Amino acid sequence: MFTPRYVKHSKLLLRHAQKFLRYKRDVLDQSTAEEIELATHKLRAALQQRDRKETESRAEELDAKLHKLMPVNWESHWRENCEVFLVAIVVAVGIRSYFLQPFKIPTGSMQPTLNGIIGRPMNAATPLPSLPQQVAEFILRGRNYINVVSRLDDQLLRVEPKKFLFFFTFSRLVCQHQSFLVYAPKDTLAHDFTVFAGRTLHRGEIIARGAIDTGDQVFVDKFTYNFVKPHRGDVFVFRTDHIPGIPGDIDTGQPFYIKRLAGLPGDTLRINPPRLYVDGKEALGRGFQRVMAATDGYRGYSLGRDYLAQPDRSFTVPAHSYFAMGDNSYNSYDSRYWGPVPEENLVGRGLLVYWPFIPHFGLIR
Repeated sequence: MFTPRYVKHSKLLLRHAQKFLRYKRDVLDQSTAEEIELATHKLRAALQQRDRKETESRAEELDAKLHKLMPVNWESHWRENCEVFLVAIVVAVGIRSYFLQPFKIPTGSMQPTLNGIIGRPMNAATPLPSLPQQVAEFILRGRNYINVVSRLDDQLLRVEPKKFLFFFTFSRLVCQHQSFLVYAPKDTLAHDFTVFAGRTLHRGEIIARGAIDTGDQVFVDKFTYNFVKPHRGDVFVFRTDHIPGIPGDIDTGQPFYIKRLAGLPGDTLRINPPRLYVDGKEALGRGFQRVMAATDGYRGYSLGRDYLAQPDRSFTVPAHSYFAMGDNSYNSYDSRYWGPVPEENLVGRGLLVYWPFIPHFGLIR
């Protein structure tokens, strides 16, 4: 911190000269190598004597010799930039493949623990926030405002989902005489804004107006489960391939679900709404207790369809399998419908929400 700049520069130059000699000594003629060595010796001696003027002079002399032997050209710049870029890609891919992988929560099956994409319709009488407020809400809450108005008398023919850079989901509204690109998923437009194919539109009619909160963006820990068995109560991500009853996600092409791990291999589960029982006792753990309390947005556990469908009917989780349930039990398509998750489908444990910053930023519990 307190070292003079000329000293730092000279030490870096000496290090560069030594590296150059190590790499190029076998192709340099003896006289050139001796010149570089003599110049480095003179610069090192000047540094030891703390003579600023002499040090700067010797540094310029050594720098000139190195530049003469290694002229800077556009190819070297491109090569260095490409190397840095490739190394960054390799590091990012390695981290994503073996340690941390980002995921976006698309549905409300884990609400209010984790938010999926939420549409909030607004009527024409409610003014949209100012642009600065919209920018602030997007950064803090991941909230985006839409205001789609028909320009003509028309009919909506279809809603086409569009994906951009993995995280950004758009929908194209294709009408007979006009089209709109909306920053909102197809399902959210249909469920919250009644936007569907075949809808008749009139000139000046509001097609969709309001706010859309993006789903929580989470990091998933893919490393821990390689060494530690999953724990009951973990929020975990798993692949849905080869699980009967779960159709492939055609729109997103990402067959992943995130749920809470309710049952380990050998556990006997039973639901008597609003409570979940494991081996005859109430499920322990903060996550289960919040759901069963049926307060603060939680509604308790509901009976399933094919599994845990009756209060007096239990299910024992098979070996090498796990039972997954959403915290929003009344609106969660989980193991109560399609059965346990095979061990080989596990991806990792939900670690933290990194965006948006409100309301769930931080560790997932």
